[in-house]
Amino acid sequence: MIYESRTHQGCVRTSNQDTLLVYPERDLFGVADGMGGHKAGDMASSMAVEIVTRSLKDANPSRDLFRLAVEFANKEIYHKQQNDTNLSGMGTTFTALWKNGDSFLIAHVGDSRAYLLRDGELRQITSDHSLVAEMIHNGTITKEEARTNPYRNIITRAVGTDFSVAVDMLEMDIQKGDKWLVCSDGLNEHVDDEQIRRILNENTLKDAADLLLSTTLENGGSDNVSIVLAEVDA
Repeated sequence: MIYESRTHQGCVRTSNQDTLLVYPERDLFGVADGMGGHKAGDMASSMAVEIVTRSLKDANPSRDLFRLAVEFANKEIYHKQQNDTNLSGMGTTFTALWKNGDSFLIAHVGDSRAYLLRDGELRQITSDHSLVAEMIHNGTITKEEARTNPYRNIITRAVGTDFSVAVDMLEMDIQKGDKWLVCSDGLNEHVDDEQIRRILNENTLKDAADLLLSTTLENGGSDNVSIVLAEVDA
């Protein structure tokens, strides 16, 4: 695997509440996008990444272990905010890949995304846990309308906001040449899927990471943005 990662506070926010999960020794890659006050959002995302990484560092890849690690992070974050009123309401998205032989396990909560570029075609693998995603599913709004909908940043599921959390667990086969993108919503807020597809197709992984970030910032950078790219090179 080869990989690149970028994170930036954006052009509007005064802090970065995203945390990257980049653990190449375990083929573990992801993003957590914290929410809550400045301190709370930072803490929630960093706790999620630290707890999941620590839980899996000596483990063989397993769907059940991956899910349990995220559930354990959820309980720890929830208990932390219950015991400190300054952290009330904190939570985080969590989307990550873990290589399991000839497949990737994917654990997903919230509206950060995992995309797969294969044979030149881009697919969003995860489904957003958000209000606008539900509205699209119900036919209330279109995907195009969702990009400017005032409720687009409201998520319906997060790590740490409740005592328990439902973790979407997915598994995808691996092919040589696949490019995976895990990102916080700060990217897809400003860069649409066709732009992402073109950038990934036409550039090396390093240049693609730089271009995705610079395009986001040039288009407004209204939120923190985090990008993790991983390419199957063998």
